[in-house]
Amino acid sequence: MCGITGFYKHKANDDLKVDVLTRMLTRIKHRGPDQSGIYLSKKIALGSVRLSIIDLSTGTMPLSNSDNSLWIVFNGEIFNYIELREELIIKNHVFKTNSDTEVIVHLYEEYGPEFVNKLNGQFAIAIWDKNKEELFLARDRVGIRPLFYSEVDGAFVFASEMKAMLEFPNLTFEMAPKNLSEYFTFWTAISPNTAFKGIYELPAGNYMTISSRGKKICPYWSLPIQKPSQYKYTNAEEAAEKFEELFEDAVKLRLRADVQVAAYLSGGLDSSVTTSFIKKISPKNLQTFSIGFSEKDYDESSYQDIAAKYFNTQHSSITCNPDEIATVFKEVVWHSEAPLLRTSPAPMSLLAKSVREQGIKVVITGEGADELLGGYNIFKETKVRHFWAKDPNSKYRPLLLKKLYPYLPQMKNASSNVLKMFFGYKLSETSSPVYSHLIRWNNTSKINNYLSQEYKRVINNYDPVKQVEKELESKLSEYDYLSKAQWIEINFFMSGYLLSSQGDRMGMANSIEGRYPFLDHRIIEFCMQLSPDLKLNGLNEKYLLKKMIQGKIPESILNRSKQAYRAPIKSTFISEKIPPYLTEMLSEKEITKAGIFNVVYVNQLLNKMKTKNQVSEIDNMALTGILSTQILNDLFVNKSMPKLTQKELVKCTKIIKDY
Repeated sequence: MCGITGFYKHKANDDLKVDVLTRMLTRIKHRGPDQSGIYLSKKIALGSVRLSIIDLSTGTMPLSNSDNSLWIVFNGEIFNYIELREELIIKNHVFKTNSDTEVIVHLYEEYGPEFVNKLNGQFAIAIWDKNKEELFLARDRVGIRPLFYSEVDGAFVFASEMKAMLEFPNLTFEMAPKNLSEYFTFWTAISPNTAFKGIYELPAGNYMTISSRGKKICPYWSLPIQKPSQYKYTNAEEAAEKFEELFEDAVKLRLRADVQVAAYLSGGLDSSVTTSFIKKISPKNLQTFSIGFSEKDYDESSYQDIAAKYFNTQHSSITCNPDEIATVFKEVVWHSEAPLLRTSPAPMSLLAKSVREQGIKVVITGEGADELLGGYNIFKETKVRHFWAKDPNSKYRPLLLKKLYPYLPQMKNASSNVLKMFFGYKLSETSSPVYSHLIRWNNTSKINNYLSQEYKRVINNYDPVKQVEKELESKLSEYDYLSKAQWIEINFFMSGYLLSSQGDRMGMANSIEGRYPFLDHRIIEFCMQLSPDLKLNGLNEKYLLKKMIQGKIPESILNRSKQAYRAPIKSTFISEKIPPYLTEMLSEKEITKAGIFNVVYVNQLLNKMKTKNQVSEIDNMALTGILSTQILNDLFVNKSMPKLTQKELVKCTKIIKDY
């Protein structure tokens, strides 16, 4: 895994270009502490920092094709690179390394931009084509690896993380009010937006070309979605057999590395499935890692111990408490580069740190299973609400919703009337393309009430939900309730939050690469061809996965109730042990200075959190969103992060000047 950055058409001499690139790379050196390199020509400057995982000795970047007409920097892994290399050798391509990076540049040479369709992997790619004088950028299908860009003074700038751009001359950061309203509704901004004005992400499943002719963005993949008449798999036995075949190959490919590969073992179904397949493919001793919580409501340690014993892994576990979450929260926001509505990324960072301390660089994890196989409660909630909407006056149908959230205190004793008040929001609007997410987004959007009058004035009447609903009305109108809900969850939440703030960013902050077998594009395409009943059978989530893995994991894990991964919020931030910096960020002085939030409303929230024993999930999200946004503004807009010293700058082991 690596970090990449570069710029096109920046009018500066070589020394300044090297200095700027070096500083940009230093800001993201956590992504690649093993090696760094720079490529310079008249119009382009490319840089990379490398975490060596495949071809440790000769895979250094930047790297070229045989005649040096193409130069590449690359962040990610191409898991089928061996097969692609063999295909290219037959076509007379000659290789000088054994790296997947070199395979990419030869694929581009052979097939042009459409080569991305051949890749099975997770990637952000930058290729300079000398003959065309064109920069090519691409990002993997579901956005596992990040890639951001901006333009200033006629120059085009890109980087794996936005913090690298803090070092680019005259590029300023300013919060984008409308984009914040999207974060405070969807947990993420609508791609390509970020929290900052004029800074964008390359959307997942897209590539971009930049030249004197202009900038062009082209989609090459989108989540396949089937109409009811098009389901390919309706028989459970047939589907389970095909799924097992595909998944075993996906895991096998992700075990390819020249370093040790470990796994996360959370005690849930998904990580137990991945661990089971790893042990089947490679029975040798496997290192597994997990995190527990000092607060029992969040802890899954007992199931983690059961799984580790069952699979006979070399298991390591850490326990996280609220004070530790508070201590690392500033750093977590720095790496997330986005407002956060949950503290969940913090424990993931602590877990990744513990993995790295044991000398591991690569972990296999279970992300994607819930989204693809109907694992989340939001899918069950949608199904129940559709059923309830057929008899909206029923006393009994709303009671089905009590089964979905046993971990929420306010749900345990909720009456039918209380359930109707909460879950009855827009109950009859079942034709809405975003029906599945209307309640979540309505609740989350209440955070926007805390914004300052100035921010509300700029946002004006912009309603992110109505905007999305309008855009998706024709796109999703003819599909079943679950496929529509999955499309939204995968394209918004999974790509924009789960794979960034909890995935790539927390792992790479600690120089750890995550690999996700469930997100192999073949698995995704297979799952989207399944009948909804094979995913959510009644209210039994991940039905096909459970059928496929039965007898291969502990029964207690197979049959346990779904427990959402969560981390404490109130006890983290409403504490006498909260770090002074966090207290300062929530002070009247800093709230007023930033101008993002209404200081009166923030104080009311803080008083409520301090004086009431029970607060709502919305209150918890609001506090986390306000604090994380204050920190984000302080670090990126005020540039309060430490200045780089000469001693800290990366030492580039490879500098190529090509004129």
